[in-house]
Amino acid sequence: GKLFALPAVGLGWLGVKEVVLSIGVIPWPIVFITTDLINEYFGTAGVRRLTFLAVAMVSYAFLVLFFEIQVPAWDSSPVPHDMFARVFGQSMWIIVGSLAAFLIAQFLDVVIFHAVKRRTGHRMLWLRATGSTVFSQLVDTFVVLFVGFRLPSILKVSGYELTWEKFLQIAVGNYSYKLAIAILITPIIYLAHGLIDRFLDRELPEPREERSP
Repeated sequence: GKLFALPAVGLGWLGVKEVVLSIGVIPWPIVFITTDLINEYFGTAGVRRLTFLAVAMVSYAFLVLFFEIQVPAWDSSPVPHDMFARVFGQSMWIIVGSLAAFLIAQFLDVVIFHAVKRRTGHRMLWLRATGSTVFSQLVDTFVVLFVGFRLPSILKVSGYELTWEKFLQIAVGNYSYKLAIAILITPIIYLAHGLIDRFLDRELPEPREERSP
């Protein structure tokens, strides 16, 4: 739920002075690399298993936060009840948005990834890795930010005052960041694939020579 701003380098001609991002974008490069590797080496079954595991973990976090918010804070607690409820109560909106966005985006990502792979085989890794991200993260970004920030504002939830203009500013900024990272870390994807392929080759048992009778 924490938002921060960065200078809009190179976007001054558009009249944009700053790009607003959600703090959740910081670990995203690792997510991108991990998702691509799972797609490549474990296929649809691996992505499905990861998706169900992630949904279960996030749902568990949602339930834990819900019950913890109901527990009143002690008078001398360093974190008062209203502060705890505001921070983690807002996180629950993010969790719901993340679940919806994750399920939709993962489905799109794996479909596009393997559609490209069927046409290109093991060639053009950059196309299936980045191409699947371009579409899946577009959906993911707008869904999670709408449910996590804009929807509570529409429903007049206390503490939420995010206009459509600010929502679009945040969504465009987050998506641009993710797209730029996807392009910039493409060499890392190739490096990871090379290391894994080399490791798997070493792990394969050498074929035994057949002896003539």
